[in-house]
Amino acid sequence: MTASTRRTVLSLYMRVFRIARTWQAQSGVINDTEAERKYIVQEARSLFRQNQQMADQESIKRSIEECEARIEIGLHYRNPYPRATYLPPMGLATQKGRKLRAQQRLRKQAKPIYLQSHDET
Repeated sequence: MTASTRRTVLSLYMRVFRIARTWQAQSGVINDTEAERKYIVQEARSLFRQNQQMADQESIKRSIEECEARIEIGLHYRNPYPRATYLPPMGLATQKGRKLRAQQRLRKQAKPIYLQSHDET
């Protein structure tokens, strides 16, 4: 990891914790605020630890973009949880017919950047 990449990652990490410290739930309920703050901190820790051993610059860049996108979406919608994607199981049409393998590939390609670290459910 280069020095500039390391600096970028550490600044994102600190930014997430600053956001968590000042986070206010949209509902205004204190319990909701505490639960959302706790979620932000736990999610940041787990994802940063999960990606700590990355060496490939391209995958590091994708993770940084995902983090920035999730921060901006969370601040905009005042919701720290990832936004769901709504795709029906066979909703992506292929050129000729609907084959499962092609559907899985298209589904993976259609996954938004802010959900790249989450497993498909």
